[in-house]
Amino acid sequence: MSKKPNTKPAAKRTPRPKMTHQVRIIGGQWKRTPLVVLDVEGLRPTPDRVRETVFNWINHLIDGGWSRMKCLDLFAGTGVLGFEAASRGAGQVVMVEMHTPAVRQLEATKEKLQAGQVSIVRGDALSTMQGMQARAAAGFNLIFLDPPYHQNWLAKILPACAPLLAADGLVYVESEVSLVSDTPPDWLQDWEVVRADNAGLVFYHLLQAKKLPELQA
Repeated sequence: MSKKPNTKPAAKRTPRPKMTHQVRIIGGQWKRTPLVVLDVEGLRPTPDRVRETVFNWINHLIDGGWSRMKCLDLFAGTGVLGFEAASRGAGQVVMVEMHTPAVRQLEATKEKLQAGQVSIVRGDALSTMQGMQARAAAGFNLIFLDPPYHQNWLAKILPACAPLLAADGLVYVESEVSLVSDTPPDWLQDWEVVRADNAGLVFYHLLQAKKLPELQA
Protein backbone atom coordinates (compact mmCIF):
# COMPACT_ATOMS: atom_id res chain seq x y z
CA MET A 1 0.00 0.00 0.00
CA SER A 2 1.44 3.33 -1.02
CA LYS A 3 1.99 6.00 1.57
CA LYS A 4 0.11 9.26 1.37
CA PRO A 5 2.30 12.18 0.44
CA ASN A 6 3.14 14.57 3.24
CA THR A 7 0.82 17.50 2.54
CA LYS A 8 1.53 19.36 5.77
CA PRO A 9 2.65 22.89 4.85
CA ALA A 10 6.18 23.80 5.81
CA ALA A 11 6.52 26.20 8.71
CA LYS A 12 7.15 29.74 7.58
CA ARG A 13 10.47 31.23 8.53
CA THR A 14 11.12 34.89 9.10
CA PRO A 15 13.58 35.90 6.38
CA ARG A 16 16.89 37.17 7.66
CA PRO A 17 18.30 40.41 6.27
CA LYS A 18 20.82 39.72 3.53
CA MET A 19 24.46 40.57 4.14
CA THR A 20 25.62 42.49 1.12
CA HIS A 21 29.21 43.38 1.92
CA GLN A 22 31.56 44.45 4.66
CA VAL A 23 33.36 47.56 5.82
CA ARG A 24 36.52 47.59 7.88
CA ILE A 25 37.70 49.53 10.91
CA ILE A 26 40.65 51.55 9.65
CA GLY A 27 42.56 52.47 12.81
CA GLY A 28 43.31 51.58 16.42
CA GLN A 29 43.35 48.25 18.21
CA TRP A 30 40.73 46.67 15.91
CA LYS A 31 42.27 47.93 12.67
CA ARG A 32 41.21 45.88 9.61
CA THR A 33 38.38 44.17 11.54
CA PRO A 34 35.45 43.65 9.13
CA LEU A 35 31.92 44.75 10.06
CA VAL A 36 28.90 43.20 8.35
CA VAL A 37 26.66 45.50 6.31
CA LEU A 38 23.07 44.23 6.25
CA ASP A 39 20.86 44.65 3.19
CA VAL A 40 18.58 47.19 4.87
CA GLU A 41 16.95 50.18 3.21
CA GLY A 42 18.70 53.41 4.16
CA LEU A 43 21.76 51.69 5.65
CA ARG A 44 24.68 53.62 4.21
CA PRO A 45 28.00 53.09 6.00
CA THR A 46 30.48 55.95 5.85
CA PRO A 47 33.10 55.15 3.16
CA ASP A 48 36.63 54.26 4.27
CA ARG A 49 38.22 57.33 2.67
CA VAL A 50 35.74 59.65 4.36
CA ARG A 51 36.28 58.02 7.76
CA GLU A 52 40.03 58.27 7.41
CA THR A 53 39.76 62.01 6.72
CA VAL A 54 37.21 62.64 9.48
CA PHE A 55 39.14 60.76 12.15
CA ASN A 56 42.33 62.58 11.17
CA TRP A 57 40.43 65.86 11.67
CA ILE A 58 39.12 64.75 15.05
CA ASN A 59 42.46 63.36 16.18
CA HIS A 60 44.11 66.69 15.40
CA LEU A 61 41.41 68.76 17.16
CA ILE A 62 41.50 66.65 20.34
CA ASP A 63 45.30 66.30 20.24
CA GLY A 64 45.01 62.51 20.25
CA GLY A 65 43.17 62.46 23.57
CA TRP A 66 40.73 59.67 22.76
CA SER A 67 40.66 58.20 26.26
CA ARG A 68 38.73 61.22 27.56
CA MET A 69 36.20 61.11 24.72
CA LYS A 70 32.56 60.27 25.42
CA CYS A 71 30.83 59.58 22.10
CA LEU A 72 27.21 59.28 20.94
CA ASP A 73 26.61 57.46 17.64
CA LEU A 74 23.09 58.24 16.43
CA PHE A 75 21.58 56.26 13.53
CA ALA A 76 24.39 53.80 14.27
CA GLY A 77 23.62 51.30 11.48
CA THR A 78 26.71 49.11 11.15
CA GLY A 79 28.28 50.96 14.07
CA VAL A 80 31.36 51.68 11.98
CA LEU A 81 31.73 55.25 13.31
CA GLY A 82 31.23 54.28 16.95
CA PHE A 83 33.43 51.20 16.77
CA GLU A 84 36.09 53.24 14.97
CA ALA A 85 36.10 55.70 17.89
CA ALA A 86 36.23 52.85 20.43
CA SER A 87 39.04 51.20 18.49
CA ARG A 88 41.07 54.37 18.85
CA GLY A 89 40.56 54.42 22.61
CA ALA A 90 37.35 56.39 23.25
CA GLY A 91 36.40 55.97 26.90
CA GLN A 92 32.67 55.56 26.24
CA VAL A 93 30.56 55.07 23.11
CA VAL A 94 26.74 54.99 23.12
CA MET A 95 25.15 53.66 19.92
CA VAL A 96 21.50 54.36 19.08
CA GLU A 97 19.70 52.30 16.42
CA MET A 98 16.01 51.47 15.98
CA HIS A 99 16.16 48.70 13.36
CA THR A 100 16.06 45.37 15.22
CA PRO A 101 18.29 43.28 12.88
CA ALA A 102 20.88 46.08 12.89
CA VAL A 103 20.75 46.20 16.70
CA ARG A 104 21.38 42.45 16.86
CA GLN A 105 24.34 42.82 14.52
CA LEU A 106 25.73 45.65 16.66
CA GLU A 107 25.43 43.45 19.75
CA ALA A 108 27.19 40.59 17.95
CA THR A 109 30.02 42.91 16.91
CA LYS A 110 30.34 44.29 20.42
CA GLU A 111 30.61 40.75 21.80
CA LYS A 112 33.13 39.73 19.13
CA LEU A 113 35.35 42.72 19.93
CA GLN A 114 34.73 42.49 23.69
CA ALA A 115 34.04 46.22 23.51
CA GLY A 116 33.07 46.91 27.11
CA GLN A 117 33.14 50.68 26.56
CA VAL A 118 30.32 50.40 24.00
CA SER A 119 26.64 50.43 24.99
CA ILE A 120 23.80 49.87 22.52
CA VAL A 121 20.37 51.49 22.78
CA ARG A 122 17.47 50.28 20.65
CA GLY A 123 15.24 53.24 19.89
CA ASP A 124 14.40 56.27 17.83
CA ALA A 125 17.26 58.79 17.77
CA LEU A 126 15.21 61.87 18.62
CA SER A 127 13.22 60.20 21.41
CA THR A 128 16.41 58.75 22.89
CA MET A 129 18.07 62.17 22.88
CA GLN A 130 15.05 63.75 24.55
CA GLY A 131 15.20 61.06 27.22
CA MET A 132 18.89 61.79 27.75
CA GLN A 133 18.12 65.49 28.15
CA ALA A 134 15.43 64.70 30.74
CA ARG A 135 17.96 62.63 32.70
CA ALA A 136 20.58 65.38 32.31
CA ALA A 137 22.85 62.84 30.59
CA ALA A 138 24.99 65.49 28.93
CA GLY A 139 28.73 65.72 28.49
CA PHE A 140 29.28 64.02 25.12
CA ASN A 141 32.50 65.22 23.50
CA LEU A 142 31.60 63.85 20.08
CA ILE A 143 28.26 63.09 18.43
CA PHE A 144 28.07 61.19 15.13
CA LEU A 145 25.02 62.25 13.13
CA ASP A 146 24.54 60.30 9.91
CA PRO A 147 20.76 60.13 9.31
CA PRO A 148 18.90 58.83 6.24
CA TYR A 149 18.92 61.33 3.40
CA HIS A 150 15.96 63.41 2.18
CA GLN A 151 13.91 63.05 5.37
CA ASN A 152 14.67 66.42 7.00
CA TRP A 153 16.35 64.72 9.97
CA LEU A 154 19.06 67.36 10.48
CA ALA A 155 16.54 70.13 11.13
CA LYS A 156 14.99 68.01 13.90
CA ILE A 157 18.08 66.37 15.39
CA LEU A 158 20.83 69.01 15.32
CA PRO A 159 19.10 71.43 17.76
CA ALA A 160 18.72 68.51 20.20
CA CYS A 161 22.47 67.86 20.11
CA ALA A 162 23.50 71.12 21.78
CA PRO A 163 22.20 70.29 25.31
CA LEU A 164 24.01 66.94 25.22
CA LEU A 165 27.42 68.29 24.26
CA ALA A 166 30.28 69.06 26.59
CA ALA A 167 32.03 72.41 26.22
CA ASP A 168 33.83 72.51 22.85
CA GLY A 169 32.14 69.24 21.86
CA LEU A 170 32.06 68.24 18.20
CA VAL A 171 29.25 66.98 15.97
CA TYR A 172 30.06 64.98 12.86
CA VAL A 173 27.34 65.45 10.24
CA GLU A 174 26.95 63.55 6.98
CA SER A 175 24.39 64.85 4.51
CA GLU A 176 23.26 64.86 0.90
CA VAL A 177 24.11 68.59 0.54
CA SER A 178 26.87 70.87 1.78
CA LEU A 179 26.17 72.75 5.01
CA VAL A 180 28.68 75.46 4.09
CA SER A 181 26.57 78.47 3.14
CA ASP A 182 26.46 82.26 3.51
CA THR A 183 22.74 81.92 4.23
CA PRO A 184 22.40 78.82 6.46
CA PRO A 185 18.94 77.56 7.44
CA ASP A 186 17.56 78.50 10.85
CA TRP A 187 18.49 75.16 12.42
CA LEU A 188 22.15 75.74 11.50
CA GLN A 189 22.40 79.33 12.76
CA ASP A 190 23.87 78.37 16.14
CA TRP A 191 26.58 76.13 14.66
CA GLU A 192 29.99 76.76 13.19
CA VAL A 193 31.31 74.50 10.43
CA VAL A 194 34.84 73.69 11.63
CA ARG A 195 35.79 71.31 8.80
CA ALA A 196 33.97 70.25 5.63
CA ASP A 197 34.61 68.23 2.49
CA ASN A 198 32.84 65.88 0.12
CA ALA A 199 33.45 62.58 -1.63
CA GLY A 200 31.13 62.37 -4.60
CA LEU A 201 27.59 62.79 -3.28
CA VAL A 202 28.63 62.42 0.37
CA PHE A 203 29.07 65.76 2.14
CA TYR A 204 30.66 65.54 5.55
CA HIS A 205 31.31 68.13 8.23
CA LEU A 206 32.54 68.76 11.75
CA LEU A 207 30.43 71.28 13.66
CA GLN A 208 30.81 73.12 16.96
CA ALA A 209 28.24 75.21 18.76
CA LYS A 210 28.93 78.90 18.34
CA LYS A 211 30.16 80.58 21.48
CA LEU A 212 27.96 83.29 22.91
CA PRO A 213 29.64 86.70 23.02
CA GLU A 214 30.94 87.54 26.46
CA LEU A 215 28.84 90.01 28.39
CA GLN A 216 30.46 93.37 28.91
CA ALA A 217 31.11 94.30 32.51
